[in-house]
Amino acid sequence: MEIHRAVRAAVTLGLIGAFAGCAPGGTEAKDARPAARTETVGYANTTLLPERPASDGTTIVVGNPEARSTVHMYEDPRCPVVEEYERTGAKGLKELLLKGEIKAEYTFASFKDDRLGGDGSKRAVNALRAALEKGKFVEYHALLIANQPVAELREGFTTDFLLSLAKSIPGLRDEAFDRAVRTMKYSSFVTASQKAYEQTGDDPIGPGTPTVVVNAHTIDGGLYGAVFDAELFSLLVTDLHERPYAWTTEYEPIREALEDTVAES
Repeated sequence: MEIHRAVRAAVTLGLIGAFAGCAPGGTEAKDARPAARTETVGYANTTLLPERPASDGTTIVVGNPEARSTVHMYEDPRCPVVEEYERTGAKGLKELLLKGEIKAEYTFASFKDDRLGGDGSKRAVNALRAALEKGKFVEYHALLIANQPVAELREGFTTDFLLSLAKSIPGLRDEAFDRAVRTMKYSSFVTASQKAYEQTGDDPIGPGTPTVVVNAHTIDGGLYGAVFDAELFSLLVTDLHERPYAWTTEYEPIREALEDTVAES
């Protein structure tokens, strides 16, 4: 996705003052000082990131459990825009995860199966959940999205393809993993995750993927393009991490202004 020049300019401009601790209009905000840091953990590489299922039964959590900030992603593995996000903006997110400043949450949809035919999304989500049982979710998720079948192929994420991908991750393939992938062991997780996705936002069929939510704020509308730029996305997440109040004072007005600008161009 090409980042509209107005989005880039406005987000960058909004962030210029972010690290100076000033509210709009040049007055110093009362709560401009960053909250006390609790993040004391750093990770050398993504294979060391903690990963676990959340208690809701529909979410996979990655990163420092004590991190104050959360970025929640809603993804359908067959969606080409998800692949674009993971190839672009998500790279900025990875650096923050390694620093231990944030944690990431994933909820996986599978609506592409109904719209395009086949069961590739469901099989991919099941395989991702199986990889989590082996502590290999982060590695397998990155590999799976990077090898997304072209043009959302109906036969793309087959059982054999999913198992073949897993061969390149040391310690993932074994009898238990293979059986879980072949028998759709985590089908209940797949179904529950799709329902959780549908209940997100105001649209009864779900908000679309990828949907990115930073500390309960959905990055949509005029700001949506920023999630496809690693630098901008990292700056935005960092700013909302350090200045939680900035969403209301700065980003919502920017989002509303940008919607008109982008629509008119």
